[in-house]
Formats: sequence, structure tokens, C-alpha cells
Amino acid sequence: MNVFYIRTSTSEQTPELQLSNIRSICESSDVTIFKEQDSAWAENVKRPEFEQIIQLIKYGKVKHLYVFDLDRIYRNRKKLTSFFVLCKTFGTQIHSYNQQWLENINAIPPPFNEIVQDLMVSLMGWLSEEESTKKSSRVKMAVVRNAKGTFSHKGNKWGRKGFPKQTINRVLELHQLGKSIRTICKEVVVYDSKHGNEKEISKSAVHKIIVENTRQKARLIDRPQIN
Repeated sequence: MNVFYIRTSTSEQTPELQLSNIRSICESSDVTIFKEQDSAWAENVKRPEFEQIIQLIKYGKVKHLYVFDLDRIYRNRKKLTSFFVLCKTFGTQIHSYNQQWLENINAIPPPFNEIVQDLMVSLMGWLSEEESTKKSSRVKMAVVRNAKGTFSHKGNKWGRKGFPKQTINRVLELHQLGKSIRTICKEVVVYDSKHGNEKEISKSAVHKIIVENTRQKARLIDRPQIN
């Protein structure tokens, strides 16, 4: 079976272009096309069409898999490396319009093709480890932690900005009056800097303010008294 896998995001309106490019590197007209559109390129997004392809590969039914670019399979290099190993195990050749150097590997006669492919997979695995290590080092170097919080190397504090004192006091005042979280949300308005408008405070924010105030009171009670 020859399989085309077309993956686009919601911002991309040209899956036909991918299909046209992939057809230019496939000599066979007997193909099965799987199309998928994601709202984002996050790796944890469920891809039922791709999962179906994986099952077909494991059943030994996919001889050739064609994609527009290898990042349509996985952007994460470790996952992509594991996928290459899977395809090799079950005899599936991967073809990519943007990485046509794969055709040079696929054209190498056995057993040398397996040797080169093993080298390529090992190299991809090494690159993924190297990239992960460097990224971790960059993050550690760029972060400064102290009693006041976590800061970037430029001194910018990480995390969400706190609410103004008057907002916190209003939430606590309504809470002390016995108002429910839902009611407090309707009565307390905050400014949304991202969209430039006002909106009701969220339930999670109200809950956080109440919990933090309760913890602060508990710390004051538990603090040892100095005579």
C-alpha cells in the first residue's frame, strides 16, 4: 500500500498544494490518502488518521509513506527517530517532498541501505539528545530563583501577574459576606490587558485569592510569639 499523509494547521488553507507536491515524487497512482487538520502543532494533539497509519504499518500493509515534510510526522526529533525505527522494523519506506535526500538512501541496494539508514537514525537520535541538553542548559542559565520568585536573566519575573490590592480586598470582602465563588465572579471586574477590555474575574482566580489568604492567616497564627 502507498500512503499519502497530509497534515495542515487551521491557518493553512492549502492541503491541495501538499498533495500536488507529494504526487510529484510518487510514481504510482494507486495511493490511499489520509488528511488531518490540527488547531495547533502541539505534539499531544490527538491524530486519529495518523494513528490509523501507524496501525497499518504494524500490520505490514504500508510499503511506502509519503509526506510533504518530515515535520508533518513529528516535530519532536526523538519521536521522529522512533517512528523511523518503527517503519524500518515493518518494512515501510518514508518519502518526503522537502527531504528528497531520503530517496538516495532508499535507492541504496541491500544490505548497505540498512547500514546507512541505521547511521541516519543514530544521527537523528544523537541530535535530539544534543538539542535537549543544550535547551536545558540555556534555560538553567537564563533563570534566577530567589525568595521573591523566579526571574529571567533580564530581571523579568516569570508567572502570571498578581491582581491589584483593591481587587483582592473586594474578593475577600464578598467571600466574608458569604457570597459564592460564582456570585463573586459576576460582581468583580478585572482589566484584560491582552484584549484591552474588562471582564469578569475567573473562578480559578477567585479560588486562588481565597486559598492564599487562608494560608497567609494560618502562617500568622502558627508564627511563634516573641515576649
